[in-house]
Amino acid sequence: MPGYERPIYVSGKVLMPDGTPPPEAIVIEMVCQGYNRPQGYTDSKGRFSFQLGANQTMIADASSSSGGPFGARGPGSDPWTSTSGASMNRTGIDERALSSCELRAVLPGYRSEPVPLAGRRVMDNPDVGTIILRPLSNAEGSTISMTSLMAPKDAKKAFDKGRQAAQKKKWEEARAQLEKAVALYPKYASAWYELGTVYEQNQQPAEARKAYEQSLAADAKFVSPYLRLALLAAAERKWQEVADTTERVVKLNPVDFPNAFFFNAVANYNMQKMDAAERSAREAVKLDTGHRIPRAHHLLGLILADKRDLAGARQYISNYLKFAPGAPDAEAVRQSLARIDQELAAQNPAVPAPRP
Repeated sequence: MPGYERPIYVSGKVLMPDGTPPPEAIVIEMVCQGYNRPQGYTDSKGRFSFQLGANQTMIADASSSSGGPFGARGPGSDPWTSTSGASMNRTGIDERALSSCELRAVLPGYRSEPVPLAGRRVMDNPDVGTIILRPLSNAEGSTISMTSLMAPKDAKKAFDKGRQAAQKKKWEEARAQLEKAVALYPKYASAWYELGTVYEQNQQPAEARKAYEQSLAADAKFVSPYLRLALLAAAERKWQEVADTTERVVKLNPVDFPNAFFFNAVANYNMQKMDAAERSAREAVKLDTGHRIPRAHHLLGLILADKRDLAGARQYISNYLKFAPGAPDAEAVRQSLARIDQELAAQNPAVPAPRP
C-alpha cells in the first residue's frame, strides 16, 4: 500500500557492564522472523544511528547467521538473499513488517537485551536507549581483539575513517585508510580484519585471505577472521580447510559460535563424513537457542535422511520450515518432506501420515 515504506531511523548506545563503551566498534543487527541482518556499527563511544533496512549490502560478520556458498550438497541458498519477512528498500521500510523484528548488539560471549521494533513509526523519537552487553562465558575466543586497546592514536583514527568509508560503500577510500592503519600498527588485528572485508567487497579473495591471516598473526584468539577464512574456503569447495578452520573456532570458544559448528557440519557433509557432520549439526542446533540459524535444522534433517533415520529427518526438516517459513527454498523443502512422508507411510501403513 502506498505510503507505508518510508525511512525509519533509530539511534542509541551500547555499553559494557561497567558502563564503558566496547573497546572497538561492534555490529547492530535487525532480527526478523528468526533471520538477522547487520544494519550498522557503533562508534568509539558506543553510539549508533542508522536508517532501518537501508544498509542491505553491509558485509555480514560470519558470527551472524547469514551463511555463504555451501555447494551442491550444502544446505541451500543464503536466507538473506530475501528480506526475511520485512519489506525493505533503500528509501524506506514497511512499518507493518516491523511487528516481528527487533534490534540487537552482536558480540559473541555477551548477551544483548533485544529492542522490539513492533509499533515503531516514521515520526517516532529515534532513540531506542542504551543496550547493555552482559558476559555469558569465560571462553578464550571473541569477536573483539584486545590488540585494539594498544593501537596508537593515528592508527585508530585511520581505522575509524576506513570503517566509516566502508559503511558508505566508498571501498577505495576504506582500503586506503585501513592500509594506513595497519602500516602504522602492524598488530592491529581488527584493522586487518576490516581490510579483508573490503577486499572481499572488491572481489579480491586472495588479498582478503592474506589480510585475515595477518589479523590472526596479530591475535590468534580473534575469532572473526577464522570464520571469514572458512567462508572463503567454502566458496572454493575446500571442505577440509573449512572443517579445520571451524575446528579451531570451537576449540577457542565452544559456547558462543553455533555457526562455527554449522559450517563444520556443512564441510563434513560435503566430504561424506556423516558421523562428524551429525555431531556438529546437533551441537549447532543445541547452541542456537534463538533459532538464528534455521538451516542447521535442515542440514541435520538431510544428514539423518542419508542415514535412513526418516523420522528424525522429518522432525528437523519440519523445524526448518517452522523457523524459516518464508525461506526461498521452502516449497522445495516441503516437497522433500512429502517424499519422506511417503516413505514413512510405506514402512508403516497402519500409521496415519503426519501433517506437513
